[in-house]
Amino acid sequence: MKFSFKNDYSEGCHPTILQALLQHNLVQQAGYGEDEFSLKAKALIKEKINNQHSDIYFVSGGTQANLIVISAILKPYQCVISASSGHILNNETGAIEATGHKVLSIETADGKIKPSDIVPILEGHRNVPHQVMPKLVYISNSTELGTIYQAKELEELSAFCKENKLYLFMDGARLGHGLTAEISDLTLEKVAALTDVFYLGGTKNGALIGEAIVINNPALQEDFAFNIKQKGALLAKGRLLGIQFSELMKDNLYFELAQHANQQAMKIKKALQKRGTEFLSDTYTNQIFPVLSNQLIEVLSEKFEFYVWKKVDENFSAIRLITSWSTGDDAVNRFIEMIEQN
Repeated sequence: MKFSFKNDYSEGCHPTILQALLQHNLVQQAGYGEDEFSLKAKALIKEKINNQHSDIYFVSGGTQANLIVISAILKPYQCVISASSGHILNNETGAIEATGHKVLSIETADGKIKPSDIVPILEGHRNVPHQVMPKLVYISNSTELGTIYQAKELEELSAFCKENKLYLFMDGARLGHGLTAEISDLTLEKVAALTDVFYLGGTKNGALIGEAIVINNPALQEDFAFNIKQKGALLAKGRLLGIQFSELMKDNLYFELAQHANQQAMKIKKALQKRGTEFLSDTYTNQIFPVLSNQLIEVLSEKFEFYVWKKVDENFSAIRLITSWSTGDDAVNRFIEMIEQN
């Protein structure tokens, strides 16, 4: 049997969630997210972000969340700004462009966007009305490269967006991992205060499926539910998502699971650092990108699954290792042992 470090959604869901789904299976509830579990989950999220005026919607996946948010809040002639590594640019089959919104790419070394990165795009789109209008800045935390935004970075980006009348949207597929990284000084409350929209990813952090879209900007809240329905994302059995987020949000399970995943990744990172391994990016989340010899990668592939991320030269490549809420010490220790033996 191979241990998988390919992703953080290989397993079903956390046992607590499975038990809750089973426990409430035969309890009749209202449909379309009006069930008591969804209402409870929304109340818990509002409490944690310290904003009773945010609107919350549950959808099944990250691509769905990105597509619905962006297509709902942008006018047909407006476009999105994303890092070149952004999920909407590389891993969503052109879902955003398919809704009629162009994605403008910014080359970044660490997957993060700074205000200075956006300036050239704004300056290059002043030929009104002949060019698309940049209107939304899309970021991820943690990023596709496993890096995170610190509070000051997000504050500066948020202030720049407000000054330039841009919306700030945070993809939170791995937000739990970003916030619980050992170097992070961001909080969920601060994320809510600094973004127009963000979402809490459940799929990659213990849920069976599900993301919680949080709309903080009142100007973007009106009629948003119509977009959920029109895009086929309004589940008749909304309880499926409500029960999961209710369990994840109570007793801080959401953050405990993410923190565990981060800690397991850091064990591997430290072991690799001891042997002098270089990394594609300096990460503190559950994604790490060590640069290893192709020979060692071949040996590790016999017992573990992971992605070969990028070829560095003829003899070395960067691989991506992802740990999850369920990654046990056995898998981590065996990986470390093989590294030390080779």
